Amino acid sequence: MREIVIVGGGYAGFYTAWGLEKSLRTGEARVTVVDPRPYMTYQPFLPEVTAGSVEARHAAVSLRRHLHRTRLIAGSVTEIRHADRALTVRPVNGADHELRYDTLVVTAGAVTRTFPVPGLAEQAIGLKHVEEAVAIRDRLLTAFDQAASLPPGDERRKLLTVTFVGGGFSGVEGFGELLSLATALLRSYPELRFEELSFHLVEARGRILPEVGDKPGAWVVRSLEGRGAHVHLNTHLVSVEDGHVVLSSGEEFDSALIVWTAGNASNPVVHNHTDLPVDERGLLVVRPDLRVGTAAEPVAEVWAAGDDAAVPDLASPVPGARTVPNAQHAVRQGRRLAKNIVADLRGRRLRDYRHSSLGVVATLGLGRGIFQYRNIVIKGLPAWLMHRGYHVLAVPTWERKVRVLTVWLTAFLFGRDLVSLVSVQHPRDAFVTSGDAQVSPVRRPV
Repeated sequence: MREIVIVGGGYAGFYTAWGLEKSLRTGEARVTVVDPRPYMTYQPFLPEVTAGSVEARHAAVSLRRHLHRTRLIAGSVTEIRHADRALTVRPVNGADHELRYDTLVVTAGAVTRTFPVPGLAEQAIGLKHVEEAVAIRDRLLTAFDQAASLPPGDERRKLLTVTFVGGGFSGVEGFGELLSLATALLRSYPELRFEELSFHLVEARGRILPEVGDKPGAWVVRSLEGRGAHVHLNTHLVSVEDGHVVLSSGEEFDSALIVWTAGNASNPVVHNHTDLPVDERGLLVVRPDLRVGTAAEPVAEVWAAGDDAAVPDLASPVPGARTVPNAQHAVRQGRRLAKNIVADLRGRRLRDYRHSSLGVVATLGLGRGIFQYRNIVIKGLPAWLMHRGYHVLAVPTWERKVRVLTVWLTAFLFGRDLVSLVSVQHPRDAFVTSGDAQVSPVRRPV
């Protein structure tokens, strides 16, 4: 029986494995997915997780619940040696071991790109995983509780200051959703005033949301600033030591919550620990049919898709264009990849990956959004409704769709839940201190 190993259980990996399960005959091949997490994160929901509009578990799709005939290994691939048809797997628990394959699929996913900014590693948090989104929300809620018990001053101002670094989709959506939550929270905190909130979005380029046009991007900036936010363009982070933010513009302020969303980098196993061909950006060289290699020199039995693959964009009029690393492409690449692997096993013709963009849509907070498809731009509530409609259709499985819709309906009727569970990040504190650990108070919904 052939061994098909998929490195990574994100969008592309999950949909590849799911498609293979549906298409492979009994005994034709065995599929293995290697990923340290037992779930696929539906990243477009992470900004809404930070705002409490989507439950954290509903942004995660269980691999075991939906991949019934796939072997799952909880671990990370640290080296790919295709010359030996072998991987080195580092399990969550236990020693490294070798895993052999006949066919390899690399969908390892990108990692957060960081820079050597003083204090960044100690102070900042990313927004790429469910755990991070939950922690961001809990920290904001806890900061409000703490600030409400303090007199006006520097410490209270620091607790109510939030800084996002990075003006791409992840950063802008997370920033807009958290700003919406913070503004709504004020109704439950009569001790605090709107003027005490200080939200900063820092972007090194001269615009945000590069996936949309200049005018829609400028409108988003004006919309955020109209809601009291500070948008710093052509500005980079100099230092964040001890929560003291220093910007290249010379502005300085203290911030209790610093979120880093300034881009992605290819997975280290792809960039540094493989004998497969990579380009100047550290991405796997991929043909239009999603085989690794070039038309002249294909690599036998290796396929790739998603954030770590330089997939030719056949729908683009620009010569040499590559597909944008987003969920829209990763999902469809995974589906095409599964079909091509099965076709290859059975000696059938492979089909190239081609997908024309459906447009881009972003949430900017409750009831606010922006959508662009070519020259068509929709703003405000209609765009926000389009965002919710698209993603509830796109999230895999009916079970997840129903759960998300139920939470949205509940929030519409009763408001968002304001319980901070920051203490779950240190679950033994109450036990170790004989129950003396402080618990964040429960507040009424907004």
